[in-house]
Amino acid sequence: MRLGPGLLVTAAFIGPGTITTATMAGGNFGYNLLWALLFSVIATLTIQTMAARLGIVTGNGLAEAFRSQIEKPWLKWLTGALIIGAIGVGNSAYQTGNLAGAAIGASDMLELTSGNAVLLISITALIVLLSGKAALIERALVGLVAVMALLFVATMIALGPDLGALLKGLLVPTTPAGSLTTIIALIGTTVVPYNLFLHATLAAKRWHGVDKETAFKESFFDMLLAAIVGGLITMSIVVAAAIGLKDDVSVQSMGTLLSPLLGDYSPKVFGLGLLAAGLTSALAAPMAAAFAVGGMLGLDTDYKSKCFKVVTTIVVVFGASFAYFGSKPLTMILFAQATNGMLLPIAATFLVWIMNRKSLLGEHKNSPLQNAIAIAVLAVVIGLSGYKLAALI
Repeated sequence: MRLGPGLLVTAAFIGPGTITTATMAGGNFGYNLLWALLFSVIATLTIQTMAARLGIVTGNGLAEAFRSQIEKPWLKWLTGALIIGAIGVGNSAYQTGNLAGAAIGASDMLELTSGNAVLLISITALIVLLSGKAALIERALVGLVAVMALLFVATMIALGPDLGALLKGLLVPTTPAGSLTTIIALIGTTVVPYNLFLHATLAAKRWHGVDKETAFKESFFDMLLAAIVGGLITMSIVVAAAIGLKDDVSVQSMGTLLSPLLGDYSPKVFGLGLLAAGLTSALAAPMAAAFAVGGMLGLDTDYKSKCFKVVTTIVVVFGASFAYFGSKPLTMILFAQATNGMLLPIAATFLVWIMNRKSLLGEHKNSPLQNAIAIAVLAVVIGLSGYKLAALI
């Protein structure tokens, strides 16, 4: 059984945004928003397995599929502009959150100012991306995030959560006053639009030349494992925050979540986790943007290509600029996740449309059951996003 890019997808969305959003969800609303997390895990498994199947069948990424299936020139240009704009804006916002969150961790670990930490992390990420050797660094950072995940799960168990209240939070949807932005943020930080482009391209490479039925089974179990691990990590943070923080949600209080296990070392270890999570996501977001932009423009998206280097540089620099001058990192991170929640319907709708193209996928296009699940996921996401936009207007 081959493990594919599923764990990289998990590493991409378990960044500082997830840690921060989950902490705020638990600290402000207790167990009440766990249902949104459960929905996010199901949604992630649903659409990411579709993205992987697309890559396996076509041998190309999601952007290339859009480009090949849209025939009218004006519609191709409009769609291209929409996807490039959406992924560009979303990834830049996400990159801002990645860098701001990682800077919080670096500030605690290395005793740097927030601005200097942002610059150091941004330069490090850019050097790694431009070197074309990101894979090795990603594996190391995924390992660091895995250590952080184990610590959170152990902390949740040590705190002794109320299992009845936990199950109720998972299975009974509620929307406490002021919680809608956090609900959308929880969805946006788990079901990340750019991961659709990342997963399709990496799946095409991972299972190239492998029997399709074998590849489908392996990619499904790969993503199932990744979704469960990611969901468990996020749930542990929500529960730990609900028990340990109550209404005191701040950068300082977040660092105390591991105190039951690590005592006075908790802030330092928490800082290391934020730094590792931020660096991992800060590599994945520009990579996905390069795959999306290059694919829509018909350009080479190899790690050493000019397109890859230009797009990744733009995303890192844009994100670094906002993170450097931002004065409220927690608000910035939450906003980035909410932005992703708004952009998700665009990318997911296009994916479902592509997955029903028999001319592209043949017998491997979506089944009626797969369409029903996908449409249900889309309906909830579009409904939440539309309600929030209406409230803002």
